Amino acid sequence: MPQFSPSQSPLGERFANALVYAHQLHAHQVRKGSGIPYVAHLLSVTALVLEDGGTEDEAIAALLHDAVEDQGGEPILQAIQEQFGDTVASIVDGCTDSVTIPKPPWRNRKENHLKFLEQATTPVLRITLADTLHNARSIYSDLRQIGPQLWTRFKGGRDGTLWYYRSLLELIQVRKPSPLTSELDQVLMAIESWSKS
Repeated sequence: MPQFSPSQSPLGERFANALVYAHQLHAHQVRKGSGIPYVAHLLSVTALVLEDGGTEDEAIAALLHDAVEDQGGEPILQAIQEQFGDTVASIVDGCTDSVTIPKPPWRNRKENHLKFLEQATTPVLRITLADTLHNARSIYSDLRQIGPQLWTRFKGGRDGTLWYYRSLLELIQVRKPSPLTSELDQVLMAIESWSKS
């Protein structure tokens, strides 16, 4: 894990502005089936990115990783570029599997995004991994509380969701292994084991 000196603050005013902007964009959005404010997911993903050694640009992109896909497509990407710069916009774009409304069919989107990730930058892989890990943690927690009806929340259902998460994990384990990949593997094994019982 990276060590920051006590006098060095890795986050500044840009990050603070991104926190406000992410809240504005997602203020009325909640997590599927739970009613939890969506910003909780964005904060969790950002924490994982920072704990994995992410830069300020990566932390900002983590806060905004769903903004383009969920909150307005290309105009939002342009706004992110104007406010936070080319690097952040490029990372957010790499984490986005669709900018069109309505979105293309789920399986096609995921297959295309997996192909893209084969050549994606380390920041895109780090945020995608953190996003998937937090989603998997949430699925496992909800699965234990409400059971297999949980899977009706997801367009890919149980089999599609687990296929996508496993495919993504296998890809990132080759390109950017980390403690996050190990944890995702453990969480997925727990979900798979619970689902079989």
